[in-house]
Amino acid sequence: MITTERKPLSASQATARQPADQAQGLRQMFASRVLRFVPVVANPSAGCGGLVLERLCAAYADFDLHTLVVDASDQARPPGELAEFDLAEGVEVLSDLISYMPARGLPLRYADARGSCCSLLDALADASPQSDVVLVHASASELVRLFGHRARGINLRPLLFTNDLAEGLKDAYGSVKVLSQRGGWLAYDLLVCATTRSQQAEPVAERLARCSDDFLGVAQRDWQLLDPSEPAATEPHPRFMEMAAGLLHGALPLTLGDTAFDQLMSPGAALPSRAAPVLN
Repeated sequence: MITTERKPLSASQATARQPADQAQGLRQMFASRVLRFVPVVANPSAGCGGLVLERLCAAYADFDLHTLVVDASDQARPPGELAEFDLAEGVEVLSDLISYMPARGLPLRYADARGSCCSLLDALADASPQSDVVLVHASASELVRLFGHRARGINLRPLLFTNDLAEGLKDAYGSVKVLSQRGGWLAYDLLVCATTRSQQAEPVAERLARCSDDFLGVAQRDWQLLDPSEPAATEPHPRFMEMAAGLLHGALPLTLGDTAFDQLMSPGAALPSRAAPVLN
């Protein structure tokens, strides 16, 4: 048997391998041909889905990551007609680091005989190979169909949101119930969309955490306030950046197919920072 003795790293070598900050650590994580899919659970009663997605995109742009928003919620537009033949035609470029795909009803078009829609994730990876992050905004039931068995064995980190009203709280709890009973997801993060003057935001988060734990055995890992009155250009709060980074560490990783990577490496293609493949 051949063995290789590893020499201990010097102090300078060890320091060189450690990320200097959170952003550098994420860039190292995205140095391979991997997209990371983050499930964002739609809440039709909260009325702040656009705000949540916008703030997440802003956070990932600060990390210099390209984000594709796939909006399959009931409030989204259906995909364009051309997307039926070529999914890439449904991607709308909003900026250098943000793309958007209206996708209402799209997951069910990919349902197989078992009711799984996970093949859509592969199709999205091929349709937007330049992306680093894919935010999948959909109902709890559709997210379970999309991620399904692929979520087993990883610390998947779904994000829920609500407002500070009873209707939003009710929908959020219903989503936790679906995620836990059908998907086996027993933890989540929460954003409460309300102004800093709201006296109900904290009680709403605490009540959802208590009910999720007492009746479903589900843990609320973290919750934060998201103020809709803040201008979109406001620098994301450090705690929000920390949550956004945590969502990436708990996201579903999906390796790009060879066809998509060949497209990136073709002459004239814009190469992202992860163009040099490494082994994970």
